[in-house]
Amino acid sequence: MNSLYDFIVEPIGERYNNTIEVDNLKLILNTKIESFKFVNKTAKVISTPLAYKTVIKPGDHVIIHHNVFRRYYDIRGKEKNSSKYFKDNLYFCQPDQIYMYKKQNKWESFMDRCFVKPILNRDNLTLDKTKSLVGILKYGNSVLNKLKIAPGDLVGYTPNSEWEFIIDNELLYCMKSNDIVIKYEHQGNEIKYNPSWAKSS
Repeated sequence: MNSLYDFIVEPIGERYNNTIEVDNLKLILNTKIESFKFVNKTAKVISTPLAYKTVIKPGDHVIIHHNVFRRYYDIRGKEKNSSKYFKDNLYFCQPDQIYMYKKQNKWESFMDRCFVKPILNRDNLTLDKTKSLVGILKYGNSVLNKLKIAPGDLVGYTPNSEWEFIIDNELLYCMKSNDIVIKYEHQGNEIKYNPSWAKSS
């Protein structure tokens, strides 16, 4: 069972991650299916496209776009699967909807994607907990490597380019290589930011 151009994947766990544990009790964060923030983004690859070769293999775990598993209401108010639904809890997933894959228990970014760790905002004159448009590169890619931008580097990125993901209980921002616009020198006082809700998701 292979698609010509798409991966076929299944969700790992439920389609929505909308609960956290607080003092050994489950707290439901959201009950609306249209809210993209709580859609499960972790999948298992069932098959790879026939049209080209890929480093991703069947059985690999991947981080994908939220719309693959997302459900919605049509104009009549009827709940429906996304257009990516195939059958029996299986979904089509285009290559550009895959952001990371796991090999030998290690995450690797896919294609032109990279992931940045937000840092704590030290400005006392704002309520923002994270420093705007600055973070520490967590997962790079071959394009950034050629530019000598490596994981651990302090980088700046373009506005509205980042998407929140929770990877191994850690808040990360996903973006494309060309969204990274500058490499800063570390000041030595940067603190990585990870909210408590990320650790319990």
